[in-house]
Amino acid sequence: TRTRKSIFFMIYSRLSVARKTCAPAEFACLNGQCVPGRWRCDGEPECPDGSDEAEETCSKQTCPPEKFDCGGATNKCVSLSWRCDGEKDCENGADEEDCAAVCPSGEFMCANRKCLATVYLCDSDDDCGDGSDELKCGSPLTCGPNHLRCNSSECVPLMWSCDGDPDCSDGSDEGPERCGGDGLTYLLNRRANCTAGEFRCDNGECVRLTWKCDGDPDCKDKSDEADCPLLTCRPDEFQCGDGSCIHGTKQCNKVHDCPDHSDESGCVNATKCEGPLKFLCKNGECIDSSKVCDSVKDCKDRSDEPKKECGLNECMINNGGCSHICMDRPIGFECQCPAGYQLLDKKTCGDIDECHYPDSCSQICINYKGDFKCECYEGYEMDPVTKTCKAEGKSPYLLFTNRHEIRRIDLVKREYSQVVSTQKNAVALDLDMANNRVFWCDRFYRKIYRKPLDANSHADPSQQVPLVDSSLQTPVGLALDWLQHNLYWTDSGDKSISVASVDGTKRRVLINTDLSEPRAIALDPHHGFMYWSDWGTRAKIEKAGMNGVDRQVLVANNIEWPNGITLDVANRRLYWVDSKLHHIASVDLNGAHRRTHISSAETLGHPYALAVFEDRIYWTDRDRAAVFVANRLTGQEVHMLAENLNDPHDIVVFHQLRQPRANGGCEYLCLKAPQITEHSPKYTCTCPDGQGDAVLHLTTAASSTEELATSLSALRTASSNESKESDYRSTASAVVVSTTPAGDSSVSQHCECLFLAISLLVFGLVCTGVYLVWRNWRTNSTKSMNFDNPVYRKTTGEVNSYFSYIYIYIYILIYTSLGSKIPPSLS
Repeated sequence: TRTRKSIFFMIYSRLSVARKTCAPAEFACLNGQCVPGRWRCDGEPECPDGSDEAEETCSKQTCPPEKFDCGGATNKCVSLSWRCDGEKDCENGADEEDCAAVCPSGEFMCANRKCLATVYLCDSDDDCGDGSDELKCGSPLTCGPNHLRCNSSECVPLMWSCDGDPDCSDGSDEGPERCGGDGLTYLLNRRANCTAGEFRCDNGECVRLTWKCDGDPDCKDKSDEADCPLLTCRPDEFQCGDGSCIHGTKQCNKVHDCPDHSDESGCVNATKCEGPLKFLCKNGECIDSSKVCDSVKDCKDRSDEPKKECGLNECMINNGGCSHICMDRPIGFECQCPAGYQLLDKKTCGDIDECHYPDSCSQICINYKGDFKCECYEGYEMDPVTKTCKAEGKSPYLLFTNRHEIRRIDLVKREYSQVVSTQKNAVALDLDMANNRVFWCDRFYRKIYRKPLDANSHADPSQQVPLVDSSLQTPVGLALDWLQHNLYWTDSGDKSISVASVDGTKRRVLINTDLSEPRAIALDPHHGFMYWSDWGTRAKIEKAGMNGVDRQVLVANNIEWPNGITLDVANRRLYWVDSKLHHIASVDLNGAHRRTHISSAETLGHPYALAVFEDRIYWTDRDRAAVFVANRLTGQEVHMLAENLNDPHDIVVFHQLRQPRANGGCEYLCLKAPQITEHSPKYTCTCPDGQGDAVLHLTTAASSTEELATSLSALRTASSNESKESDYRSTASAVVVSTTPAGDSSVSQHCECLFLAISLLVFGLVCTGVYLVWRNWRTNSTKSMNFDNPVYRKTTGEVNSYFSYIYIYIYILIYTSLGSKIPPSLS
């Protein structure tokens, strides 16, 4: 009977598992397991039985209105904003069918179907990339009445001539025929005052003196490498093709140490005797594995023909001791592992943590036994073809400074237009995406400007409003705090980092010590930190609070000329370009887990600024006068987006996900809380109905910034850990985080009094116990004669009365410490 009950219980348990009810946001596999509903029909089977990707499951899928139906056998749904974006997101390419290329009104369509603003037609620059914008131009370009025609055919404002700053590409606006004299007086007056440790280029730039004649041009005019003696290397060094020297041990070490990679060319690699097609003899010889156990002595020591091992299949006995797969060889055997596993020793397989490798996923990586899963942050969606995270919503576009203007490139439609015109030397910019405005600084006029990003305002100078126009020397970096509406900038002239309100009325210097050549600046308003680069004598990248406190160095090693920096907010990383080392690298926001994404003097001539969005890196290159893009995970797929530019500098990406709104720090709803007392929370975060009871009370205390960041991190960590459970089962949990102001001390005082009272009670009981033990020991160990004297006789009741007084005293202490009245019974 007991056996029958056990069998019945086991069957019932299995049926119960099969009938297990999954949460509404989950998908129930046929075997009863629950997986997140978003994994259903995503092209990767997560159910052990594959039921989440079965044809009968996915054929019933209907796409919501905000999705595009790929149709066909796959029946996939992709974001509607991906339709006709130039990338095939449906496996059958349906999202890119019937996409007629039409340029907006007032724009020119190049022969390569690229859209171009008419202002770039017939300007002697190949802006289309195929030369079609310079065809059929007829008569030479005619300049306006207030413009000067350069000898190189460009037109520049007449007011720019003879100002000591050449604006024509050939410098004819500052030539002697127009400005008088030899034409050099103005240029010499405008040159920078370089320090003793710097070299002054012929064009007035300053670079480190140690960079002169090092084989790598650092001045834009390459004057630092002119008239240099022929470099000779020491006997223990290797001379690269460009003349530079590296240590001899770095030659043929499979690392490109020379800028031209000449240290790794012509290297002869020793052939390793590895793999299933090779056999290593015991004497070191290497033969083909097909010659093993063929009754022919191929190894001189006959190690390829052992009589006892040839013909023996060790895998037949206990699977050779292998935990998973045993592969028999002519001599011996080899243990192997299935996909998603690796050998921990020679026989045992263990799970591979694919999430340990940064290139495994675009954003979120979830590891589970034998496999892993990639997911995207909110606002992004997984591309079913490339398996990368793409942004939802409007298509992103680039804005970059091109000295005399700010240009715009639509990354989907490839539209190329002008946003701001008639600038003298625009070097840095940032965006206010919520209000559709652009901010930039002009190094020549030493001002910071603002302008709306309207389609028809690029040629209207009245729309350009100067915000900060005093006490600026050399503004080179600019960043906007889109939450508190403040502007931050770096000034390499007075070696400072400053902040001002977005209207320029309020201003303050935050940092003006230990800065040598501050350059780029980036902000993380949600966490309250700013980051900047300094390419001075001791090049470094630093971090500090947005109020200028808690300053710390993030990167100080293997860094020479960090021109541009940017933040990947989604993945919490900081990227930078190094113009001297010719590489793009990144670290996390604590300065750890450093990676080099691209390292090439050919690809990165003189990179100045960069931007990161989705899985791509965009950067400007002053040497090549162009804008480039590459894959940020692999460093491959390098393409040119714009060329023939006029000294490009800063670059940013315009998309709403780059500047997420605060919402009070809440993930879902931020609700105003009633102000009952001065310590009442100002806001309350709430979650949707049926999705937990997480509540976060937010105060406006100045000291609560770090607590708020920690609280939000705790909520995010709890949510992340919950999603990584092996069975992917949703659990109802509540996370309560409270930030109690320092001034509300009544609760803490009550706890202290209670702790004091309990301590006194325990101390009294311990003392009483010790006294009783001592009294008993003394009575038993003392020899005495007893005399019956009624006068001095002490009764048992008297002793008990003595201890009663001790207890009463302890209770009185407890009531007194708690501030309570003493009961009449104790009185």
